[in-house]
Amino acid sequence: MIVFDLSCSKGHRFEGWFGSTVDYDAQVERDLVRCPMCDDAKVSKLPSAKVRVGRSVAPQAPAAAPVSATAPDAKEPQAKPIPADFIAQLRAIVKSAEDVGTRFADEARKIHYEESPARSIRGQASSDEAEALRDEGIDFASLPAFLVDESH
Repeated sequence: MIVFDLSCSKGHRFEGWFGSTVDYDAQVERDLVRCPMCDDAKVSKLPSAKVRVGRSVAPQAPAAAPVSATAPDAKEPQAKPIPADFIAQLRAIVKSAEDVGTRFADEARKIHYEESPARSIRGQASSDEAEALRDEGIDFASLPAFLVDESH
């Protein structure tokens, strides 16, 4: 596991946990890394002094400074650790939602246009499908892996 300090284009700072730098890059490319405060997908890594503890690994080149990092506004809230009991409640809510798999975009549309009964659903959507849903004004949220991955 590797932890990155991240910032969105609005200056909100938060942490992201990834299996590797390659995992981070792949998720950013697919717009899966989003600001937990404003859902912005324009995320960049910030310089970090954190040290990874664990198995001995070959040294990596230091991360490049973000291209367009902005200092957070003093009035903007900073991300704080989420209490474990709250995470457990969120996981229970996610687990109780109907898993529609790759039919997520279609099911979300049917619910939005009242062609199907309103209910909580979860599933997968491509970047193009997610963008189309946003363009249609259909509200949804990307879920972080720690809420849907039962191995945590």
